[in-house]
Amino acid sequence: MDRTITLDQLKENPVLAFPPDAWEATRPTERIVRLKRRIMETERQVDIERARYVTESYRRTEGLPMPIRRAHMLLDLVRHMSIAIHPDELIVGNRSLLPRMGVISPEGAVDWLDRELETLPTRPQDPFQIRPEQIRELREEIFPYWRGKTLEDIVAARLPEDVKHAIKGKVFSLNQTDHAQGHILPDVEGWLRLGVSGLREKVEAARRRPEAQTVEQQIFYEAASIALQAAHEFMLRYADLAQKLADQEADRQRRWELIRIADACRWVSEHPPRDFWEALQLTWFLFVLLQIESNASSFSPGRLDQYLLPYLERDLADGRLTLPQAQELLEALWLKFNEVVLLRSSTSARYFAGFPIGFNVILGGQLPDGRDATNFLSYMCLRAQADIRLTQPNLSIRIHRDSPDDFLMAASYVISLGTGMPQVFNDEVIIPGQIRRGVTPEDAMNYAVVGCVELSTPGKALGWSDAAMFNMTRVLELTLFGGRDPQTGEQIGLETPPLTAMRSFVELEVAYDRQIARFIDLMVKGCNVVDQAHADVYPSPFLSLVVQDCIERGVDVTAGGAHYNFSGVQGVQIANVADSLIAVRQAVFEEKWLTADELLTALREDFAGREPLRQRLIHRVPKYGNDDDRVDELARKWADRYCELVARYPTIRGGTYQPGFYTVSAHVPMGANVGATPDGRHAGTPLADGGLSPMAGRDRQGPTAVLRSVGKLNLELASNGTLLNMKFLPSFFRGEEALRKFVTFLRAFCALKIPHVQFNVVSSETLREAQAKPEEYRHLVVRVAGYSAYFVELDRELQDEIIQRTEFAGI
Repeated sequence: MDRTITLDQLKENPVLAFPPDAWEATRPTERIVRLKRRIMETERQVDIERARYVTESYRRTEGLPMPIRRAHMLLDLVRHMSIAIHPDELIVGNRSLLPRMGVISPEGAVDWLDRELETLPTRPQDPFQIRPEQIRELREEIFPYWRGKTLEDIVAARLPEDVKHAIKGKVFSLNQTDHAQGHILPDVEGWLRLGVSGLREKVEAARRRPEAQTVEQQIFYEAASIALQAAHEFMLRYADLAQKLADQEADRQRRWELIRIADACRWVSEHPPRDFWEALQLTWFLFVLLQIESNASSFSPGRLDQYLLPYLERDLADGRLTLPQAQELLEALWLKFNEVVLLRSSTSARYFAGFPIGFNVILGGQLPDGRDATNFLSYMCLRAQADIRLTQPNLSIRIHRDSPDDFLMAASYVISLGTGMPQVFNDEVIIPGQIRRGVTPEDAMNYAVVGCVELSTPGKALGWSDAAMFNMTRVLELTLFGGRDPQTGEQIGLETPPLTAMRSFVELEVAYDRQIARFIDLMVKGCNVVDQAHADVYPSPFLSLVVQDCIERGVDVTAGGAHYNFSGVQGVQIANVADSLIAVRQAVFEEKWLTADELLTALREDFAGREPLRQRLIHRVPKYGNDDDRVDELARKWADRYCELVARYPTIRGGTYQPGFYTVSAHVPMGANVGATPDGRHAGTPLADGGLSPMAGRDRQGPTAVLRSVGKLNLELASNGTLLNMKFLPSFFRGEEALRKFVTFLRAFCALKIPHVQFNVVSSETLREAQAKPEEYRHLVVRVAGYSAYFVELDRELQDEIIQRTEFAGI
């Protein structure tokens, strides 16, 4: 890239940071290639250091208030954990010694770990290597202390029996029951502006206020002060290590780099950053510290192209950096996002397959006055994804009716590379939806994305956006059988008439409405138990420093200290519900070519000996995703109803529940919990993927028809986030004209007011080849549902589901 491009030129024409004539030629530097190779070639191992030091800290602080204990835990961890600066690194720091280590948090859970230690290396989804001596230490020295004390133990003891019965009946799953919540957009801009010293001053000023003298508030401020000391000492350790390595380094260039790293780490350990390099480093330190404290997923950087831009502009203006140097620094940060993964239980790994750690970075969008926010750093981030092509950060873009063509073309080119990124979010529906939910217009204009597709306000909200997943299809199955499981006969739902006792489709809808309302009530009851347990035993003093209003109120973020306090619950899967309802209405009540008894018998027996009937249900009945009002209206009706019922409930932190429609990878295990359905789906097979996507293979009228079906739903109501998956053949994107057609498609998506869409650009043939020869496709990245993962790291069932998704060759 031309070093002579000036700052004024970049401001005037931001696309110069990633111009079309450089797309095919762009390559990362040799340093970035080496760093990427090290990440990819490092074997995933279990790290028990955190478990060891957390246990020692908790033993030493018995009897102290939990926020103080958690703050001391963080301080003990940063003092004792092993750290390293690896060759070639420009941005330093990690929560573990090696990349992609599975870190254990014993305060979250130990029972499932104890059961699964020996199988971690061989399990089909997300395996980790573990040594015999680590197993011995865990079982003999660590696990015994935690029996009965973990978050998982406390939640299990507190859940009411009716909630447990619904969970056992596979109606919904409660999340974050065995680890910290995460799923938040910290105030990165405030962290950079104030630095540790500024936050310390803010805490001390708040602590002295006459209205902040309750015991709970003073405990909060003491914990906050300890957490800031931890942050300071952690960064100083890297300064000292960098200086030590510099003193030993023979290579002149690397010695200079290490001295520069040491100076940067020493400065930002106390002060706001002075330049772009220090801003990148302090940004990364924030996310490492959040991970050390909580070991959770989806701490998301948000609008990185907005808050880092001033530092880059100053450096370019003063001649401290060239554009290529800045690009390499940015890509060094990009790689660091790939060094963190989450060790989950085997069950949880099926719902969140492929390590979706959720460092969501979102580009573009609008400024507070409504002008387009795209800048040259937005293009540099797109180039970083084109150069590196790994699964993190989870790159997203915001578009609106005035998004520039250059930006959409560059984003479309990066999409065509096949990493599933960037995913696309639509200001035209999301901003009104946020305002409808009670977010101020200014904050709504500044929205960003948490983790996969969850919508939130940077630095102001604990959205608890992954609180639960609600299996709408399972509820319909129970409704058809009078609230009973069709296989066991167990009464799981309300006692309503089975389909055989109903005289009209209206009666079915009334019964479904009763069942869904009852189960949502139970889900919320369970979520509130989990929420309170986090406040009691999992306070987050460091996180609370970077969420607005927590310091002012003297209240931890888990206890309601944030400005906004939502909880988000996902409906799964509206496509199967709509397709099944239209099948019952048409076949049983309108055309009467199938009796209710015949249908229930076929479903109970998984269509055994009735393949012609199954094919008739698939092909003779309208399907969602084909722009057919008959079925799309049912999708809208029940999506609206789910949203309406969820939004009635307040959270225990002073906010409201908000609905969403996305699955991560839960459509596979949730499908395993549902028998055959009237849409022709076999028992135990995956539900429709994504959240708003049609059932695989049932959308036959092309991608525009899919958008039209989805666009009929009132998706302003789904303010927690939605997900639409689409798959295109790579051949579609050949040539500039193809990219222009795709931009037109994105603008249609925007006009139809669909909140989200993401794309897999890969052929089924390539995916099948990767299944057969995984060693040759280690770097193949695919979009799962709201996140990207390495295809060969997914288990066979999820791989098969991705292969079966409808693929489009044109628009």
